[in-house]
Amino acid sequence: MINLQKGLIVSCQAPVDSPLHNPMVIAAMAQASVNNGAVAVRIDTSNHIKSVREKVQVPIIGLWKQVISGSDVYITPQFHHAVAVAEAGADIIAIDATTRNRPGDEQLADIISRIHQELGKPVMADVDTFTSAKLAIDAGADIVGTTLFGYTAETKNFTPPGWELLIEIVEKLDTFIICEGGISSPEQAKKALALGADAVVVGTAITGIDLLVKAYKSALSS
Repeated sequence: MINLQKGLIVSCQAPVDSPLHNPMVIAAMAQASVNNGAVAVRIDTSNHIKSVREKVQVPIIGLWKQVISGSDVYITPQFHHAVAVAEAGADIIAIDATTRNRPGDEQLADIISRIHQELGKPVMADVDTFTSAKLAIDAGADIVGTTLFGYTAETKNFTPPGWELLIEIVEKLDTFIICEGGISSPEQAKKALALGADAVVVGTAITGIDLLVKAYKSALSS
């Protein structure tokens, strides 16, 4: 397994309508993150991954967000998306591993197996509940992330970070665990490790300029 132990992983992404949604800008974010101690970066879309790969040597957790009619699964939903992510230079492939209906007829275990066998890459399973975490591990996932807690119909009434979910996974599953989602301060990142996470992903609180400015503007206007 790629060594991410006790490290900070920075998610360098931007809304598609933002001027920051540019491969060169994302690569600069990634490089700045690595320069200041990030052990890995999490990057969306193959062209952004390619640009980041040219700038950093640390592991890239790659994904490709795709909205497909008839399914709520959007993080690297199908195997061909994983192929594009791998070919762009990702070291780890992140996929939606919730129990929601997947597009097409591909099953979670099949996608994980093909990523292992055909692409030779470890898989990070982005989950929302303990049930989906357990199923993902049983299907062969190498890493479990609490990424989708609070973002599915089953968890929409909860606000990340998913501390209770993290604790349950730590206590009941023997796997590498990444706490992701809603980490908004260094203190919360430290708490995640104290609760048993092996590594922490921070996105918006570090790289989310669009959302952060909107939040400040909203607060000042109210």
